[in-house]
Amino acid sequence: MVDVNYLAVLVGGILYLVIGGLWYGPLFGKQWMSMVGITPESMKSMKLTPLQAMFGGFIVGLLSAFVLAHHIVFAGAYLGTTGYELALMSAFWIWLGFYVPVNVGVVLWEGKSWNLFFLTTSYYLVTLAVSALVLVYWV
Repeated sequence: MVDVNYLAVLVGGILYLVIGGLWYGPLFGKQWMSMVGITPESMKSMKLTPLQAMFGGFIVGLLSAFVLAHHIVFAGAYLGTTGYELALMSAFWIWLGFYVPVNVGVVLWEGKSWNLFFLTTSYYLVTLAVSALVLVYWV
């Protein structure tokens, strides 16, 4: 059984929500809305309320933090490293191997812009790195 600190996983899930709120809000919200074709008026007719979407984002963040915590435990044992080095290496390789290819597919197959690709994948790299740092020092 893997020894994971579930409080750290909870904090990691919360961080996904907080960073996402900042990233897609005051930092890059207007650019993101323009890139995906959303207006403040069209947001009112979306299927989910903002609270429902945030709850869904929190659940996804929890899942990501949980899996990341397990990866860190195994990678740390395998690589024999700890601390920020383990956190940032884990975040980078998971990002490069899983998040980047999926988001390139959005550009190639759905016709989304490279600007949206860079905005979205940058968000994922930041959230993975911050969450990994919390998990490494708290797991």
